[in-house]
Amino acid sequence: MHQKIGTIQTLQVLRQIDTGYVLENDILLHHNEANIELTDEDTVEVFLYQDKKGQTVATTQLPTIQMDVYGWAPVVEVVPHLGVFVNIGTTKEILVSKDDLPLFEDVWPAVGDELYVTLGKDQKGRLLAIPATEGVLERLFEFAPENILNSTVTGRIYRTDREGSTVITEDGYRGFIHHTERKQEPRLGEHVEGRVIDVKEDGTINLSLRPLKQHSMGEDADAILAHLEDNDGVIPFSDKSDPEDIRDTFHISKAAFKRALGKLMKEKRIEQRDGKTFLL
Repeated sequence: MHQKIGTIQTLQVLRQIDTGYVLENDILLHHNEANIELTDEDTVEVFLYQDKKGQTVATTQLPTIQMDVYGWAPVVEVVPHLGVFVNIGTTKEILVSKDDLPLFEDVWPAVGDELYVTLGKDQKGRLLAIPATEGVLERLFEFAPENILNSTVTGRIYRTDREGSTVITEDGYRGFIHHTERKQEPRLGEHVEGRVIDVKEDGTINLSLRPLKQHSMGEDADAILAHLEDNDGVIPFSDKSDPEDIRDTFHISKAAFKRALGKLMKEKRIEQRDGKTFLL
């Protein structure tokens, strides 16, 4: 009967027992999992899963997600080195294995983030939640109109790597956030808000999670001042520094760094000497 777990089935009640009902194929529907009173020979629609002992059991609380049926599932628990558990709309929470999550746990989903998943099984026949591939998500994508350029959109991160993060917006547009357009890497499943900086011919969009230049200059200047204060008023950076070194330390582009330095020098809060920046 293991092949039926993760699916919704209509089964007949064979008999009642103290703990609940025995359905055909000797599947137990516990009283706690039955939302209706049943009698012998009634038929009932149930979702099948395995309990902790590995037995196939039933619930009348039918999930939105099952084998080959995808949906958004909120993360309810994160277990380091194992994976995250998601709520698929039934009583049993399902594991998304670490094998289907990013290599680095700091970009794993947090509680409340959502993943677009279906159900599958591991080698022992136990239920797992499997995140959707790009090919599956393509069915959801809408063609983005040109007039959304510079507008703000929200969406969920469904893929993340060093090059950037990929998002599906609430309107169904596929968006890409290049690593230079974010101060930190968003988590898989995180809800983000970004600005549309490019609408491609194929109907996809590029997003930035960074504020507009006039807003970010003040934030970047504050970050430089904080760094100076933490390092006895001197840092080995100037407007001639290597762009990669700047990005590794401040998570901003060299152009943004130079703008922030210029602002601070104009305000006479810093000075540059010998390739270093000093707090005044």
